Amino acid sequence: MPTRPSRRLQRFPNPQPARDYRVHMEIPEFTCLCPKTGQPDFATLVLDYIPDRHCVELKSLKLYIWSYRDRGAFHEAVTNQILDDLVRTIAPRYVRLEARFFVRGGIFTTVVAEHRARGWQAAPQVEFDAIASQASIRAG
Repeated sequence: MPTRPSRRLQRFPNPQPARDYRVHMEIPEFTCLCPKTGQPDFATLVLDYIPDRHCVELKSLKLYIWSYRDRGAFHEAVTNQILDDLVRTIAPRYVRLEARFFVRGGIFTTVVAEHRARGWQAAPQVEFDAIASQASIRAG
């Protein structure tokens, strides 16, 4: 049976729910249709999220993204709709979706949408370059 596009995202239990960790995905084959002209729009989606109790299942994400291929959508609307559907499905601690649309009419468009769970705060990020610089100063 051939695979078909689907609007249904699926999830699985987070294997490390006690730890904040980032899941990073790049989806270079996103397509939808311009709602004004019907011409195809192409984008690379960059998805970063910190799961809480669930992670998004990758095959369902692929089929979900594919479901936009024949749908008319403004860049801003489709980016926010994808983010809303991810939040509804996996309720992450944090999620950021960056949609980098290819040039159309001489204009590149990038739309960035984020969601943070109520009360969640990121731990300070470790800057490894700074640590290496401090270590070389002390050693020198």
